[in-house]
Amino acid sequence: QSFKLLGFLDVKSVPCARESVLYGSLGSLVVGLGHFLATSRVRRSCDFAVGGFICTMLGYWFYCRYNLAQQRIRQRMLKEGMRNKILFEGSSLDPERKQTGSERSDS
Repeated sequence: QSFKLLGFLDVKSVPCARESVLYGSLGSLVVGLGHFLATSRVRRSCDFAVGGFICTMLGYWFYCRYNLAQQRIRQRMLKEGMRNKILFEGSSLDPERKQTGSERSDS
């Protein structure tokens, strides 16, 4: 069973969506309650809580997606490096292979 936020954001299958909503709700609670304790104005505190939710959710969303993109790039580079290691291992193109004097004169 999937949970769709605002009718289009599937929180269960979209990466970073669940954490963003959870951190957004926590930010909303902190900002709204903090503003209420400071000013005792209910309506204005609710406005601040909504703003805190949006800012916290979007901030964590971009932070999480950026880290996810970096992780995917590192995984792709590692996968390509492993493929090259398997492909070139033992050949004359192997960078880890020690070249002797006779191999240097041949090439």
